[in-house]
Amino acid sequence: MTRVPISGAGVIAPGAIGFEAFRALLAAGTTAAAPVDRFDTAGMRAHDAALVRDFKPRDFINPMKMRRMNMPSRLALSAAKLAMEDAGSDPGRNTGVAMGTAFGPVQTSVDYMQEYVAKGAALAPPQLFAESVANAPGSHIAIESDLRGFNVTITQRESSALAAAMHASAQLVKGAVDAALVGGVEEVSEMMFSVLDGIGALSGQGARPFDRTRDGMTVGEGSAVLVLQPGAAKAYAYFSGFGMARDTTASISDWGNDHGAVVTAMRAALEDAELSVSDIDAVYASANGTIRGDLVEARAIEALFADRIPHVVATKGIFGEYAAGGALQLLAAVIALDAQVVHRSVGFGHGDFRFEPTREQQSARLRHVLVNSVSAGGGIVCAVLSKEAA
Repeated sequence: MTRVPISGAGVIAPGAIGFEAFRALLAAGTTAAAPVDRFDTAGMRAHDAALVRDFKPRDFINPMKMRRMNMPSRLALSAAKLAMEDAGSDPGRNTGVAMGTAFGPVQTSVDYMQEYVAKGAALAPPQLFAESVANAPGSHIAIESDLRGFNVTITQRESSALAAAMHASAQLVKGAVDAALVGGVEEVSEMMFSVLDGIGALSGQGARPFDRTRDGMTVGEGSAVLVLQPGAAKAYAYFSGFGMARDTTASISDWGNDHGAVVTAMRAALEDAELSVSDIDAVYASANGTIRGDLVEARAIEALFADRIPHVVATKGIFGEYAAGGALQLLAAVIALDAQVVHRSVGFGHGDFRFEPTREQQSARLRHVLVNSVSAGGGIVCAVLSKEAA
């Protein structure tokens, strides 16, 4: 695959508003999760989430326009504006938008249906209906900057953002657009939280990726957007390969046990990048603290790398799962390549596999980083990020 440069990044994350603040959050190596104060969690097993708390949409969006947007749209549009500003140039009209989201605007859908039931179809606010679809954030990004390229939104749970990046990169390589904005967005709502808690997906003690005492994920929110622009004056890193596969043993709401499918996706990404296993210097893992999810990915890493396992980094203990549909994990890997560091795997304490994820941030010579996204339901997307253009 022709390498695709990442020339800008914008982020609205738990504990970090802006790219440099997100760098600092990763470097601090502490979790952004805290007790939920947005809704009542009494009677639930989990009580913590990684929420965006200091975000002021008016700093980024005209107040009159902002009134027509729900929170996911505000998060995504703000992150996109920061990304284009960071890139330092106008990508032009022939720019595509590809966003990922695990669940979309759940709260807006709830609000609309409550109005619909209470007032009837004729009086239910049409503005809420327009914002109840998953592609509303990506649409606002394109409308605000008059971007006329493709506009897609992918919903594949944990793999949403990587799948969006895969689509956008392919279109860029084909010459369908001159540039692309890619990323993800997520909002933590009471319904989403309570359903995940009800099916036992959330941790009662905080996410502990790859730890033998892990008991579930910590849910998170936010948005991260990357600018992909061939010929740009700068590049933090390059997309150099992608791979996809499906674990057919997975149920609709849990992970499966076919680690071979994960190996298949990782190998496909390496082949697409024209690299070998020995070229990978770090793995930014999908691990989120779930029992089956971490297990199937760990077994795949052990099988692919055998006795030469590189640095393994699990970042979701910092900003939670679903945060930006996996885009924050991707951005962390971009920062790793740019800064030549591997980050601390927050939450890990006790080994359960033949490898241990990183315990502290440290300098590292990184040429290529493998980013994994293994979804509940069986979807798997992997990407290779590279430091150099060739």
